[in-house]
Amino acid sequence: MEISSSIKDIIPHFKLGIIHYKNIEVSDSPQMLKGRFRLFQESLFFELEEKNINELPGIKIWRELFKKIGTDPNRYRPSNEALYRRIKKQQYIGTVHSAADLNNFFSLQYEIPLGIYDSDKLNGKIELRIGTETDHYLAINNREVNMQHKFVTADETGAFGSPFVDSKRTAVTLETKNAVQIIYLEPSMEEKDRNELLSSLAEMFTQIHGGEADIEIIT
Repeated sequence: MEISSSIKDIIPHFKLGIIHYKNIEVSDSPQMLKGRFRLFQESLFFELEEKNINELPGIKIWRELFKKIGTDPNRYRPSNEALYRRIKKQQYIGTVHSAADLNNFFSLQYEIPLGIYDSDKLNGKIELRIGTETDHYLAINNREVNMQHKFVTADETGAFGSPFVDSKRTAVTLETKNAVQIIYLEPSMEEKDRNELLSSLAEMFTQIHGGEADIEIIT
């Protein structure tokens, strides 16, 4: 995977964490994960009562990054912010399956966007770039979205993912056996913190799903 020059020219220190999973078993979330996820959301709700979501460190950073590439974050919210806003309204995030639930849990815990995709549905080289008017897809919320002036991941078939919203084409399902997880790291995050975050995520993911995990940082 590569980060395009169109992004690096605007945000020189932009980085991605990538975790490749092989031979996993996606299922309904185990009760342990469901319980922890629900309790975490309930505790966040009380923490957020007197806070401005836009001023949370991780949310603030991603709003600024969206602005830098030409995305209006008030109209197209980073996915981590969208999750936080649901919880502030006490609209708790329900369970989807084990992979999606864990993705949402970590996004809330670390205030960063994450995406997870079925590797067997991807085609060829993957690049993160700034979307153009020709980039669009049917999103996981069943809406057709145009990705112009937004962060977008694309393979040789076309755009499929973003820290805004992901596509249905490459979504992980209960049939998924191999997956790639993209962690949209804060550009200023220290190497030690990056490694701890990715190792923690990979360990918890494989505890629940089995399989193997390989970690890399893309700069």
